[in-house]
Amino acid sequence: MNQSKKDKFFNTEHLKKNIKLRSVRGGAVTLTSQWIMFVTRIGSIMVLARLLTPNDFGLIAMVTAVTGFAQIFKDLGLSMSTIQRESINHAQVSTLFWINVVISTVIMLVIAVLSPAVAWFYNAPQLTWVMLALSVTFLFGGLGIQHQALLNRQMRFATIAGVQIISTIIGIAAAIYAAMHGFRYWALVLNNIVSSVTLVLGLWLASGWLPCLPVRGAGVRSMLNFGMNITGFDIINYFSRNLDNILIGRFCGSSSLGLYSTAYQLLMLPVTNLRNPLNNVALPSLSRMQKFPEQYRSYYSKYISILAFMSMPLIVFMFVCSENIIILVLGKQWLGAIDLFKILALAALIQPIASSRGLVLLSLGKGQRYFRWGLFNAIATVSSFIIGIHWGAIGVAIAYVVENYLILYPSLWYVYKGTPIKISDFFVSIWKPAISSLVMGFAGILSQAVFVRQSNIIVLSACFLVCLLVYLLTWAVIPGGRKDLSDYYSYGILLFNKA
Repeated sequence: MNQSKKDKFFNTEHLKKNIKLRSVRGGAVTLTSQWIMFVTRIGSIMVLARLLTPNDFGLIAMVTAVTGFAQIFKDLGLSMSTIQRESINHAQVSTLFWINVVISTVIMLVIAVLSPAVAWFYNAPQLTWVMLALSVTFLFGGLGIQHQALLNRQMRFATIAGVQIISTIIGIAAAIYAAMHGFRYWALVLNNIVSSVTLVLGLWLASGWLPCLPVRGAGVRSMLNFGMNITGFDIINYFSRNLDNILIGRFCGSSSLGLYSTAYQLLMLPVTNLRNPLNNVALPSLSRMQKFPEQYRSYYSKYISILAFMSMPLIVFMFVCSENIIILVLGKQWLGAIDLFKILALAALIQPIASSRGLVLLSLGKGQRYFRWGLFNAIATVSSFIIGIHWGAIGVAIAYVVENYLILYPSLWYVYKGTPIKISDFFVSIWKPAISSLVMGFAGILSQAVFVRQSNIIVLSACFLVCLLVYLLTWAVIPGGRKDLSDYYSYGILLFNKA
């Protein structure tokens, strides 16, 4: 591979020109793709929830709590190093690629060895074969990490989106086919395997980058150190975020865990499909602004304002219409998930915006502080779960909500210290969407009362239209609200302008 061809994978100077337009278009592409995936996944949940039982979902949730933790190690934060780094070369990325492959292979073997122990812990013998099957996904996952990182570094969001959509659809199709033929929880296993294989194949084809053999002295030590701090954060963060599933599965059984995990998954699905694509666009953009503090602060403030503008009303709408959503998507056999869904929505109201804390530390290369903040957050979360489990799944959900709001201000102070961002920037950026969403929520409750005797689809449609209208009107009457709406509209116009 000659030098000019190599440069197209690693050089980012051209991205600094008109970065606002690139960010807006990148955000639009990734949001659109994620909502396509959201609709696809919601459709798959609607089908699979009727073909499978809460026990089937609960069994997979038990395994996911373990395999999901292992997923952290296959990356080691090296994809983030590739994206965040100001300059990088072919030898460095190739070396990182082989490190990822070796680690993924080791993890596959460790998962296979641990599978009997996990089955014993949950007293579910069938989990041994489930974990053995899922261990294969780690090997394939490690093969595509650096390819996706390079695509992200070059802000080729449309390419990433296309690959993800295709792999998701193929995996879901395989799962539905298996469920229809009586494979029960194995249908969910097949979904993971097929999606992993098709994703890595798509990333290799789309990227076009071919790694060379690892190179000694390639200068990856600082990247490994940065990645290790990220991995340390991910480890403790994953453990803390999944301890609720482990505790509920161990002490309350698979059915309770099925209700809890499915309620949380259904709630977070639209939130994740909104937050993650915007984060994926913001990280490379903010990383390119490290040396320009005022530009960095302005971009970040506008970013969380837009994120709050879209996420807060979405969560409030889901809280208000929780019963209709659960019955329509999952069916009446999942009525036990409604209260859990409502409680968890209270935490989800602030989560997407609060998650931008990590984005600041990552884009500025502050890996050690990122790890320390994660440790503090993990201790608080674990403590809340241990306290809450005494009252079952409901107690865990309530404790999680309380913890999220208690640590918000202290964590903002610690993360923003010594950066271009101030705590006031955070609250100034979110107060308008917060007020507008609460007003919208009351309007949604009233509209539900009017249409209470109608079908779930009619209630949801009517409530959505009322909420949307009230939300925008409230924004318009708030001081400065019309200007913000005009700015958001101008971003939409940018999509149709020439670069």
